Amino acid sequence: MTAILSLHSVSKRFGAVVVAEALDLSLERGEALGVLGPNGAGKTSLFNMIAGVIKPDGGRIMFQGADITHLASSQRCGAGIGRCFQIPQPFLGLSVFENLCVTGFFGNPKSGAQTERRCVEILGLTGLLPKANSLASSLTLLERKRLELARALAGEPQLLLLDEIAGGLTPHECEDLIAAIRSIHATGVSVIWIEHVVHALLAVVDRLFVLHQGRELAQGDPRTVMASREVHEIYLGVEADG
Repeated sequence: MTAILSLHSVSKRFGAVVVAEALDLSLERGEALGVLGPNGAGKTSLFNMIAGVIKPDGGRIMFQGADITHLASSQRCGAGIGRCFQIPQPFLGLSVFENLCVTGFFGNPKSGAQTERRCVEILGLTGLLPKANSLASSLTLLERKRLELARALAGEPQLLLLDEIAGGLTPHECEDLIAAIRSIHATGVSVIWIEHVVHALLAVVDRLFVLHQGRELAQGDPRTVMASREVHEIYLGVEADG
């Protein structure tokens, strides 16, 4: 497999607060990686550096073989990095279909007809086709989270960053969201997912990466990582037996 994303000794601090300390991370093309860590571990800062919202103090970020460390977030979006936020941010006065078209028209160079066809495909993939003509303001929380996924996909990303999108959902809604993410991942899109709803994460990801105070605590097979003493004591807040 070939790495689609790699971080090399990436560091970042805000004053005395270290959010990333010499982080090394590699994501294979088509892989789904879960990111765990207690509040303040540096998870969102990691996403912000990958997406170009903030610049690292040191180190390099490589995407599809190119150094993107100093690229603007808009350039990274155009290069194939999409992001979904924990709190959906649709254009409330536009329809679901129009929300996708806005991203599609500005996110890739295809013709209008091609973009519209792709948006219809994405609506089907995310289960939103029956809501295509509904205003975004009328959607339920689950539907807005699906729309957040759909809008990110309209830019045709090769890498999708998911930031705690299962938060606030009922167990049944969470299962629906898991199914949608699995469908997206099955198309070949690489995924990095930050999530506190651990069972949702374990249902999708191939590997876990655990952060603590800006440092790598553990990474590897999800169930092996979740069984480790360090993860139990620091992330779960309980002392491991043995």
